[in-house]
Amino acid sequence: MDPGSGLRRNNGLWQTARMITAQNILFKRGETTIFEGLSFVVHAGQKVGIVGRNGVGKSTLFRFFRDGLEPDTGDLTFPDGWRISRLRQEVDGGARPALEFVIDGHRDLRNVETALARAEADPDTDGATLAALHARFDDLGGHTAPAQAAAILHGLGFDADALQRPFNAFSGGWRIRLGLAQALMQPADLLLLDEPTNHLDLEATLWLEQFLSRFDGTLLVIAHDRQFLDHVCSHTLHLIQGTARVYRGGYTQFERARAEEALRETRQAEKRDAEVEHIRKFVSRFRAKASKAAQVQSRLRVLEKLLDVAPARVDSPYRVTFPNPDRMSNPLLHLRDVSIGYGAVTVLRRISLSLLPGDRVGVLGANGAGKTTLLRALVGDLPVQQGDFSRGDYASTGYFSQHQMEVLDGSLTPLAQCIRHAPSLTQQAARNLLGGWGFDGTMVERPISTLSGGEKARLVLALIAYDKPAILVLDEPTNHLDIEMRDALALALQNYEGALVVVSHDRHMIEAVCDELWLVRDGGAGRFKGSLDDYLALQRMPADVEDGSRNEMGAGASRRADRQQRAAARQQRSEERKALKRLEADMEKTASALKQLESRLADPEVYAGLSQDELTGLLRDAAATRQRLESIENAWMQAAEALETDDA
Repeated sequence: MDPGSGLRRNNGLWQTARMITAQNILFKRGETTIFEGLSFVVHAGQKVGIVGRNGVGKSTLFRFFRDGLEPDTGDLTFPDGWRISRLRQEVDGGARPALEFVIDGHRDLRNVETALARAEADPDTDGATLAALHARFDDLGGHTAPAQAAAILHGLGFDADALQRPFNAFSGGWRIRLGLAQALMQPADLLLLDEPTNHLDLEATLWLEQFLSRFDGTLLVIAHDRQFLDHVCSHTLHLIQGTARVYRGGYTQFERARAEEALRETRQAEKRDAEVEHIRKFVSRFRAKASKAAQVQSRLRVLEKLLDVAPARVDSPYRVTFPNPDRMSNPLLHLRDVSIGYGAVTVLRRISLSLLPGDRVGVLGANGAGKTTLLRALVGDLPVQQGDFSRGDYASTGYFSQHQMEVLDGSLTPLAQCIRHAPSLTQQAARNLLGGWGFDGTMVERPISTLSGGEKARLVLALIAYDKPAILVLDEPTNHLDIEMRDALALALQNYEGALVVVSHDRHMIEAVCDELWLVRDGGAGRFKGSLDDYLALQRMPADVEDGSRNEMGAGASRRADRQQRAAARQQRSEERKALKRLEADMEKTASALKQLESRLADPEVYAGLSQDELTGLLRDAAATRQRLESIENAWMQAAEALETDDA
């Protein structure tokens, strides 16, 4: 084969020069096999989400690209000369100003700057050399690099004052953001991002999604935020039991494909049906009592979607529960004109909120707005500065935060930590408790210091669940958890009858467990009347439009403008009604088509009379029709809610 044809030889294998190819990789860490027969192909320009349970080797796979790690056997090949940029979880910028640290990510530019400075300082440098260096500097965007770096920092939540602040003046989470900014600053053919959203709020996550949608290189991203993966990724690489498979689409499409595979292939029919029936019963109960509030309907839609993918979870190692409290006050908490802060500094003012048994609250707001301050006051860690704050006699609180993971005794095992927390537990009872949270017989005996972030988070949640609190306050509980554990956590919270208050950048978690939203903003906190989608839409608005929306656009409007606005509203409602009817007709037509396809699939004679290709095509048509019906139903529900709101 002619090397000039666009193929190259690498470790004895011919490979297309514009793809990543893994072929039959074996890799062991000590006696543990991480990969065995690992093979996949990723084409240039694809955006690939890497998913799988904690411990399957996602970060290890990245080390083959970035740290020179070599497989024991097999080959991982990718184009020679590819520029690789990666997010480092541990970075040290010393006293380097934030802006300069980010620009450092553009290594070619920094090299030219160094060469240019040396040339200008050397009196013997000729004009042609200087001209060539200046041209190269300009080609690399040297004149616009500070503005580009500032834009990235702004998108990730840094204000103007932070640009010149030394790197070592930032806390750990903000240092990770700086590392992400530096990775995004570097021009790259291959971008490797390991958990890029872990330390981002919703606003910064939205910005990152938009940035990556414009990235024209190849992206490999490890993330446990399904909506982030859906919005960013064109393909999903699933690691399982040492092997890999690439699916087309984001996480939701991957999950549906896995569910359909499980329906066809699993032999655990009784277990699968029991899992589906458990979720179905809860959804039915919830639907019967659900109000028409936008966020409640959002939660209902998420729960109904869980039915579609329940078969793919029958082999999940997680069986978690949050036992209900023995007694609860009503109300549990009541705040009236409360101000909260630190010392003489007030962060939040004039808060009037109540928390009742069964409340399920998602707390929204940008980083630094005061969400954690509010949560600390709710759990009693932070005394209020003024106002009335009453707590019921039966209002015990379970509080999850990243801090609790840090104060675990690393010298203890999970089993010993559990028994220290609850001395009345027998060893077997403690093992049973931990087993439901994914700790098998060997893991409970490992020192906590050797556990991953996700494993430590599961341990803290297990201890909180054991206490049966009346109030669960969860501050970013999904950080470090794999997607299966996030789903198990969301399902466990469905039957919990106490009050739930959660801060999370995982939109799926908020939608799955919360009926009500609180917004922390502009030094205050209160109920947000819309859904999470409404809040996200508000974040995407230009600032002047957003301010107008928040002020209800009524303060300075003239009567003529009001009349025009009412006329436009009437016209809009008319169009919305027409659109609703079209959706209803489309929904009926699509449901009929799906019923016919499912009827064929339920007929044993169809399987006998069709070839494998024809059967595969029939299954594909059914899946596509089911997805279309779901899309139409979601659109219909949103249109109906919008029309209800307009007519109210």
